[in-house]
Amino acid sequence: MQDLTIAVVGATGAVGAEFLRIVETRYPTLPKLKLMASSRSAGKIITVGGKDLVVEEAAVDSFDDVDIAFISASSAVSHKLAPAAVEAGAVVIDDGSAFRMEDKVPLVVPEVNGSDVEWHEGIISIPNCSTTPLVMAAHPLHEVNPIKRIVADTYQSVSGAGGGAMDTLREQTERLMDSDYLTIKSEEGQIAYNVVPQIDRFLETGYTFEEQKMRQESQKILHAPEIQISATCVRVPVYISHSASVHIEFTRPMAVEEATKLLSAMPGITVLGDQDTGEYPMPWDVAGEDDVFIGRIRQDMSHPNGLVMWIVSDNLRKGAALNSLQIAEELVYRGRLKPKSASELTG
Repeated sequence: MQDLTIAVVGATGAVGAEFLRIVETRYPTLPKLKLMASSRSAGKIITVGGKDLVVEEAAVDSFDDVDIAFISASSAVSHKLAPAAVEAGAVVIDDGSAFRMEDKVPLVVPEVNGSDVEWHEGIISIPNCSTTPLVMAAHPLHEVNPIKRIVADTYQSVSGAGGGAMDTLREQTERLMDSDYLTIKSEEGQIAYNVVPQIDRFLETGYTFEEQKMRQESQKILHAPEIQISATCVRVPVYISHSASVHIEFTRPMAVEEATKLLSAMPGITVLGDQDTGEYPMPWDVAGEDDVFIGRIRQDMSHPNGLVMWIVSDNLRKGAALNSLQIAEELVYRGRLKPKSASELTG
């Protein structure tokens, strides 16, 4: 990785900032970084690994010397920049929903379907930050006892909506602490001391786009379109980390002990606590951690083949930035990503 030239589009956003923090802690010798953002952020200085880097405006002609481009921006920006980056010879790892469900674009969580990077044609997508922990938990169980149905209720932090949403939560909380909360009406939508049962737009089905993404993306990543998935996604007044209550129906009964053993053996998962200790993962504790944390694994008393569990992960790390970097590492490991200079010498 240290020999690569990496473009980070959206470097000033919440995910971009987390990506840079992970890079500087993961690689003592930094790769060459090109930081890009919108014209509003161009010219800003970001310090990475003790080096001051100037943010440049992202443009279609910005990728000539880039080996890999991480894009964390709107779908419109991804649709504009990703093809240009691929045309320039870079591999694109896109954090948004622009390409996720395209047949020719792998949708990857390396611990689950890392081999799918082999068939990319220039663009690889990462799933929604609520999908990643779900498939991490489902994968080792589905391999042993095929899953028939999943029902997930998510409790998603405001950082999933970006840095601006985090600022809004802080500002609303401060106003409410200093005022009569009954007189406060927020024009931007109330999130402090509130929960909002809508993330993204509503569809004709009555589900939101976020809920549809969880269903479709999970089926694609698990290579299991037959799994029936229903989700309710809720925004909660938490800064970082998404949580989910997940009910899984299997083909046959699965004991809590077997599920716990399988999940504990899965790379990237930490099973926290058991029925006796009363320990369980919480967003506050999980923020800043790389693993997906699972607790409260128990039998579903409403179905003989069911289990229920509680899943928490840092949406900015494994839900976005870390997963993107792990995909790049998977490409390097498989010999599918080399510096352009090396390719030119061997070509």
